[in-house]
Amino acid sequence: MSERDQLKQFLAGRIWLRHLLPFPQETVDEAIRQGDIHIEQGVTTKKTWHGTHYACQRCHNENPTRFTVFACAQCEAPCAYCRNCLNMGRVSCCSELLTWTGTPPAFPTDHRMNWQGNLTPSQEKATRELLDSTIQGISHLLYAVCGSGKTEMLFQPIHYVLNEGKRVCLAAPRVDVILELLPRLTTAFPDTRVEALYGGAEVKHFDAQLILATTHQLYRFHKAFDAVFVDEADAFPYTADETLQRAVRKAVKPNAPIHFVTATPSSQLLAMNKKQGKISILARRYHGQPLPVPRNEALWNYEKQLKKKRIPEKLLRWTTERLDKQQPFLIFFHQIELMELAEPLFQKLDERICAVHAEHDDRKERVQLLRQKETPGLLTTTILERGITIPNVQVAVVGAEQTIFNKGALIQIGGRVGRSVPNTSGDFVLFHQGITRAMDEAKREIRKLNDTEVPQ
Repeated sequence: MSERDQLKQFLAGRIWLRHLLPFPQETVDEAIRQGDIHIEQGVTTKKTWHGTHYACQRCHNENPTRFTVFACAQCEAPCAYCRNCLNMGRVSCCSELLTWTGTPPAFPTDHRMNWQGNLTPSQEKATRELLDSTIQGISHLLYAVCGSGKTEMLFQPIHYVLNEGKRVCLAAPRVDVILELLPRLTTAFPDTRVEALYGGAEVKHFDAQLILATTHQLYRFHKAFDAVFVDEADAFPYTADETLQRAVRKAVKPNAPIHFVTATPSSQLLAMNKKQGKISILARRYHGQPLPVPRNEALWNYEKQLKKKRIPEKLLRWTTERLDKQQPFLIFFHQIELMELAEPLFQKLDERICAVHAEHDDRKERVQLLRQKETPGLLTTTILERGITIPNVQVAVVGAEQTIFNKGALIQIGGRVGRSVPNTSGDFVLFHQGITRAMDEAKREIRKLNDTEVPQ
């Protein structure tokens, strides 16, 4: 493939800072001269009676508090840059953003799907509905309980888009979900060029047709995809950040569908899809067994005891029982400082127990050790509330009364338990200092889903 073709494959559908393009300057300049590349100002300005209005042309941020004005050595004048997408390279008023406007690249139309499993009647119905929406270009919400086999239900619609010679994106708010999905998608589509994009990952395949990406990475795309599937569509930070939601919308081509997949949809997401799209509901896991119902255990003064370097008695008994039975476990904490205070205390029970949170450089390696049964359990924040499957894992929440553990978070955390055969059940305990409305609502929602009639 020539350098010019590589440039086309890379830049088509992307919006990229000129000085960060991984191609020789003469190749880029030649494409610009031939009219195949459009140049756009990085941050646009408009004078208003309130002052200067800034707009980032990459992430579409217009929040004035997310811009910084500085004395720019390049343009030798006061300049502004966008802090909202700063970790992807600074975009300022004098930056140049490039998009490909030439002939679009052609993608293969013959893709093999290598998944040998069987869908349940409920899964088949939802998959058929999602495929119909994909063909019609209509948004679809797949509301499916944790462990219902959501990923497998996406295979057929994704396969359809790929065989049409089109490009598809599976996006998720968190890196952990992308890393969990990557081996499953590369196995399901062994002949397809698949690329995983997240913070710190380098682009390996310029011509990837199936892209897995964190929603932040979609800041760098523009009218690129013929379908986008947003997995864990209710997760932070996607639901709380309007620029991430805009990033997904600008990443799809006009009239292309955006599908949402989650076990805990927000009321806004449900209302939007009732109005603009379609909804499929799966209330049962693929193995047919009910969701684990949480049990409540009072754990008074747990913070004070941990600060005195003592594991509270009930939590100690629960952990010891998991170790004796050789059951992997996750213990969720509401606060990093408290979790790190607890870590050396749990390591006295087994030195292999360790803690993970979003800032840990070796988070992925520690989770992998749990998968490989080389560590008996992990202490964790809500970073592992979703997108992770550990056979036979048992789950405890310490401080379930804390506001970070809302209804959706508790349902997702409980969804780690009993996901796979033969261990289709397990312990899900909420250690608390007072039962909250969120705890009651989570239990009520789980029981409601368990009582839902499932088609045979």
